[in-house]
Amino acid sequence: MLRRIAVGDIMTRNFVAVKPTANLHSCAKELVKQRVNSLLISEGKNLIGILTARDILWTIIKKPDLSLRDVSVTDVATRKVAVIKPSADITQALNKMKQYGFRRLPVLSRGELVGMVTLKDILKVDPSLYDQLGELGAIREESQKLRKLADMDSDEWDAEGICEECDSFAQLLKVEGRLLCPNCRDDMY
Repeated sequence: MLRRIAVGDIMTRNFVAVKPTANLHSCAKELVKQRVNSLLISEGKNLIGILTARDILWTIIKKPDLSLRDVSVTDVATRKVAVIKPSADITQALNKMKQYGFRRLPVLSRGELVGMVTLKDILKVDPSLYDQLGELGAIREESQKLRKLADMDSDEWDAEGICEECDSFAQLLKVEGRLLCPNCRDDMY
């Protein structure tokens, strides 16, 4: 019989959080400094929302003349966030991720923010759950298709998919024949 694994056993307790008064420029710097793809927004132990690197990227694309120093994190962040309890089973967390299309879930205990669990955390512990990913797994399949197309195209390939280095879903760039997210590409240089 398989041992039940609780979210609290694998979650990141030293998550990166910012205050709701932070601006996008400071958040972008924090993402790079901490080498993460998301920041929890919290006031004390209360979860306010979540900001991803993709949220900042969309802001830059939609409003290229806007200074990131002038945009509050609460203006861009996702405020309706799916959460999970530390006592929940990792399969419950995976099902919630599939249901909402998220790759990470803040962990709340009695209404207080205590950690964050990611798809990568779950798959590190139980890779057999990969088969249960459903639509999230389809992202990887689509990425493989894009990689095949990229091999046929020029070195200026640009598409969304799974990074070949860190397995995160991002805007990909073809670098030396590999499809990489901007963070991994920057790490190479």
